[in-house]
Amino acid sequence: MNKLDQLIAALEQALSNKDWDELVRLNEQVQSTIESVMEALEAGQEDPEQVRTRLETLRRFVDTAGAGASQAKAEAEAELKGVSRNRNAAQAYAHVSSTRSK
Repeated sequence: MNKLDQLIAALEQALSNKDWDELVRLNEQVQSTIESVMEALEAGQEDPEQVRTRLETLRRFVDTAGAGASQAKAEAEAELKGVSRNRNAAQAYAHVSSTRSK
């Protein structure tokens, strides 16, 4: 259970820092960590209520991370549109400048 607690804390920290690479790395550990907790639960080594609480925390994290990823995507799209507008403006200026010099 400690490994799951540490993983949840690390996921929350990475999300707080908007460290998407770290989130991807940590996400790769989720399945195996949950599997080991579930095996311990089935063997009677973990309290079902504590496992349920941790899994609920993880579910809420996933919801929050999904919202954060959507926000980051929207911000990136807005930045790309801004770059495109600047490029188009520069091209228009270059065209007008070259036309005037003729």
